Amino acid sequence: MRRQSVVIIVQNLPVPLDRRVWMECQALRDAQYEVSVICPKSPGDRSFEMLDGVALYKYRAAPATTGLLSYILEFVYCWLRTAMISVKVYRCHRFTVLQACNPPDTYWLLGRLWRLFGVIYVFDHHDLNPELFRSRFGDPTSVSGRIQLAILYWLEWMTYRTARHVITTNESYRRIALERSKLGSADVTVVRSGPDTSIMRPVPESTELRCGADHLLAYIGIMGPQDNVDVLLQVMRVLTVDLGRRDVHLVLMGFGDCLDGLKVKAVELGVAGVVTFTGRADLRMIADYLSTADIGVSPDLKTPLNDISTHNKTMEYMAFGLPIVSFDLAESRISAGAGSLYVPSGDVRAFAEAVDELLNDEERRLQMGRYSRERCVSEMDWQPQARKYVRVFDRLTGHLPRLRLQVGERHLDITPQAASTVLSREAE
Repeated sequence: MRRQSVVIIVQNLPVPLDRRVWMECQALRDAQYEVSVICPKSPGDRSFEMLDGVALYKYRAAPATTGLLSYILEFVYCWLRTAMISVKVYRCHRFTVLQACNPPDTYWLLGRLWRLFGVIYVFDHHDLNPELFRSRFGDPTSVSGRIQLAILYWLEWMTYRTARHVITTNESYRRIALERSKLGSADVTVVRSGPDTSIMRPVPESTELRCGADHLLAYIGIMGPQDNVDVLLQVMRVLTVDLGRRDVHLVLMGFGDCLDGLKVKAVELGVAGVVTFTGRADLRMIADYLSTADIGVSPDLKTPLNDISTHNKTMEYMAFGLPIVSFDLAESRISAGAGSLYVPSGDVRAFAEAVDELLNDEERRLQMGRYSRERCVSEMDWQPQARKYVRVFDRLTGHLPRLRLQVGERHLDITPQAASTVLSREAE
C-alpha cells in the first residue's frame, strides 16, 4: 500500500533552519508518512536534497525587501515558484495533504487549486499578520494603512476558510482563530513549539565562549525590526557603564534584516567589545553557548503580536536550564513561569537591574534554571506535541499508524490493532 504523502510549504525560513517545521517533518516521517518541503534556499543549498528521509525542494530566495512594492513582488515571486515546484512534487509523490506555514497568508489560493485534485489543505499558524502589522507600524490612521491592514485581515480570513484544519502554536492563537473564522473547536489544534529535550539539553560548558568575562548573557533568534534586539545593546550599556560591571559578556546568535545595523549600534553605544555576533547558529553552537551562559535574555517588547506569541527562544533557554530575564508578556509568563524575572515593557534600566540582580545571586540562578529545565521536560517537550500533530493528519487522511514488530525472525510493518492480534496469537 502506498504511503500517505504530505507536502509542507514554508516561505519565511529555509528548512531545516526552521526548527518547528523540521520537527514536524520528522514526526510525520516517523509515523510512516512521505514528507516533502518547498522552501527558499539558504546560501549554498541545492535545489533538491534528501535529508533524513525528507525531500527538500528549494528555490532561490527573493531579494531583500525595502518597501511595500518589494514586499508584493516577493510574495508573488515566492508564490509562483512554490506553485511550479508543487506540480513537480505532485508528479513524484502524489501528495494528499498540503500544509502551508505562515507568514505570509497567501497560500490559501494554492490550497484551493490543489483541492480540485482532492488534496487536503492544512494551515500551520505561526504568526498573526494583522498583529504583526500593528506591532511594526501602529494602528493605521491613513487610508493607505487602513487598506493594507484590511487586506491582511482578508488574507487571513481566506486562509481560515480554505483550511480543513488549523494548527496553532498556543491557546491565544487558537482563541483568535476561532473568533475570526467559522471553524469549529474540533478544527483547530494547539501544537506548541516545544523543544525535543532529549536533544536540546545541557552539554559541558566552554569557558572560552565567555571571552574572558565571568558571566555570559545569551540571545538566540531572528533579528528583525519587531525583535527589539537593540534593547540588549542598551542593557549592556547600562550594565557596563551605569552599574560598572566589568565581568559580563553578551552573545547574540542569529541573523536578520537588522544584524548589520545592530553591529553599528554596538559601536555607537561603546559596547562592541563586550558583545559577540555569531550570525547563523547551528545546533552545536546553540548547545555550546546556552550551556555556558548564565542567563537567557528576551528583549521582545509588549506589542499586539509579542504579547500573545510563544517565543522559541524562551523554550530553548528553558531546555538548557537557563534562568531568563524578559519583559512582562502574557504568553511569556505562561511558558516560563517562575523560571523568569519579568520587568515592565520598555524599561531598559529595570531589565539591566534584573540581570544584575541575578548575576549577583548564583543560588537563585541555579534554582530558576532547574525549574526551567524540569518544566520544559515535563510540560513543554516536543514529543507529546508531535503525537498531537500527527493525529491531525491521521484523522484527515484515515491513515492508520504502523509499528515495526519483530515476531520470531520476521519483521512486520503493521497497525497497532493488528500488532495486538499477532502478539495474542504468539502468546497462545
